[in-house]
Amino acid sequence: MADWWRFLVNAFWAVDRALGGQRRPTRIQKWVARHPVGAGLCMAAPFTLAFLMLSREDEPDDPFFAVLFGLLLAVVFGLTAVSERLRQRRLKRLGLWDGS
Repeated sequence: MADWWRFLVNAFWAVDRALGGQRRPTRIQKWVARHPVGAGLCMAAPFTLAFLMLSREDEPDDPFFAVLFGLLLAVVFGLTAVSERLRQRRLKRLGLWDGS
């Protein structure tokens, strides 16, 4: 089990390096890494509100699906923010970035 986990972690960091993961983070990336829940909610709230406004009044299930879709977006963006936090921690550990 540990071998598969190590393989997946190494594959993730290899893809990250191929996509430019060794670069210093921008100001918005620093904020997102510090506030993953806030980043998820800031991205999901406008989409949820748009879906709620666009839902038709004759379909009562639309608000439920709009809120569910908004929560799903918040989770996806929150997990992306957590991966950015891990990337920044790795840059500090490798000495490629001092954290400022």
